[in-house]
Amino acid sequence: MKQSKGFCNIPIRSVKSIVLIAMIASLCAVGRIMFSFIPNVQPVTTIIIIVTIVMGLKYGMIIAILSIFLSNLVLGMGLWTIPQFAGYIVITLLTGLIVRPLFGQIPHILLCLYASLTGFLYGFIISIWQAPIYGIKYFWMYYISGLPFDMYHSIGNFGFYFILAPILNPLLHNLLTRYYDVNH
Repeated sequence: MKQSKGFCNIPIRSVKSIVLIAMIASLCAVGRIMFSFIPNVQPVTTIIIIVTIVMGLKYGMIIAILSIFLSNLVLGMGLWTIPQFAGYIVITLLTGLIVRPLFGQIPHILLCLYASLTGFLYGFIISIWQAPIYGIKYFWMYYISGLPFDMYHSIGNFGFYFILAPILNPLLHNLLTRYYDVNH
């Protein structure tokens, strides 16, 4: 699987970039809505990780924020939207700054485990954001009671990354090289 370093040089305001961002964000939002009947199991985290690896940090961030915003238009907006943004921004930053530079050296199964761990990280960020509301005294109770849902998110991320990465990574790379003149 490849990453496209040259894609980061394409202006984000170009029509091609905007269309690609809209398509991927829509895919994430629809995937999240489709799997909403299973608690915390959805392909958004995995797609954002793959996009960040292939296309870079700024594209990963934009798609993460748009995905949450679009899916929350259907699933419901509330105070939880801001920590959702924060959770995906942290995951995107970790992926872009740590995983992406080492991508070629990391086996697929370890990337699946990384995707799995991001489920727990996301749950922790959501919980820590709630600490001012519930009080630090109740933080650990709140966090521990959410661990089963973080486990669902983690298992879902592992499965989605295992299945989607070998498909989406080359697909995105081919799309970038064919339509965006990115030679890698």
